[in-house]
Order: sequence, then structure tokens, then C-alpha cells
Amino acid sequence: MPKFADIKGFAFDLDGVITDTARLHGQAWRQTADTVGTPWTAELAESLKGISRLESLEMILAAGGHANDYTEREKEALADEKNEAYQELIKTLTPADILPGMGDFIRDAVAQGYRLSIASASKNAPAILNNLGLTKYFIGIVDPATLSAGKPDPEIFVRAAAVLDLPNEQIIGLEDSAAGIKSINAAGQTSLGIAAAGVLPEAKLHFTATSQVTLATIATKMNQ
Repeated sequence: MPKFADIKGFAFDLDGVITDTARLHGQAWRQTADTVGTPWTAELAESLKGISRLESLEMILAAGGHANDYTEREKEALADEKNEAYQELIKTLTPADILPGMGDFIRDAVAQGYRLSIASASKNAPAILNNLGLTKYFIGIVDPATLSAGKPDPEIFVRAAAVLDLPNEQIIGLEDSAAGIKSINAAGQTSLGIAAAGVLPEAKLHFTATSQVTLATIATKMNQ
């Protein structure tokens, strides 16, 4: 693992790292599960974290034994309905919905000269950042529609590095999902996981809450 002095940029997942849109995704996906007749469970909700929209739909259909009940066009319609419901929910987001400490961390990182980008599977990332009042702090957002593979494939974080115009070894990727941590590690970046103890064992750096994430605490962990 590199020393903290080697780090020049941060690539952020969005859901569960900067704001809790996971709860909004959950509300919208639960509506989809009800529509197709799949029982909604905490395990199913957790498995959808960090996964693309169509992959999430396939998992919901499979969980209820409905994998072969819908045509591709019908699946696309279900995914579109979910997104429309989700877009209505994200309109309610404000800067008050930034997770504890993360607004301060983002502002401090930019003030200290670090470069920031977004590596989220969410196609709604631009609207979410705008509603949170954070757009100006990020150099760019990877467009998930242009990717050939989703997390845990490293492509999205490799693209985030290109947005930052930095080599992978100079970047810390922040994630709250196992798929995201695998993506960061495979990209050759330093993975920072935010989750309960033991949940993300592959993360190179681990914090149990967003409020713990600061430049100082990251430096301490990396330089031990």
C-alpha cells in the first residue's frame, strides 16, 4: 500500500458513501418486487448494493422464481418504472442528507489540493450531487452508461482515474459494498471501505462510519 503522501486524488462511490440513497433505491426496488411478486427481504436489499439497474432487476426476478417470466422489453419497462419512482424520491434530497462528516471531508480534500471524481453505478449521480450542493467539488463523474462492465469489474474506477488524470496508485477509492471494494483493488487503487466491522474484509483501509473519514485519520492508517 502506498504512503499517504503519494495520494493525489479520491474516487467516490455515491450511494452509502456520500449520501444514503440506498434507502431510496430500496423503496423503489421494493415497489418493483411487489409488482413482480418477489418477497422483499433484508438479504435481497443488501445484495443489490453497488449493482447496476438491470442486474438488480434480474436478481429480484430470480429471487422470486420469475427469471424467465418477462421478455427483455418488459424487463426494460420494469427498470424504467423503478428509475422513475427513484427520481421522484431523489428530488427530496438536500444538503442535510449528506452523510455525517462527508461534506467536511470533501470540502477539506479540495481545499488541500486533492482531485475528486465520482465512480457510481447510478445514472442519477449528477442530479443527486446537484441536490446535495456538491457538484462544484468534483472534477467529473464517470457515466455508467458508457461502461462495458459493472462492479466488481475495475473499469469504473479505472475510468475515474482517467477523469482525475492521475495514475491508479495515487488514488483512494471510497466504497461501502464488497463489489465496489473488489473493483477498486482490481484497478490498482487503495480501497477505503465504510461498513460495520468485518463486513468488507478486502478493504485496504476500513472505517465503520463516514464521520470517521478525514484526511488525518486516513494518513494515520496508511502510515502505520
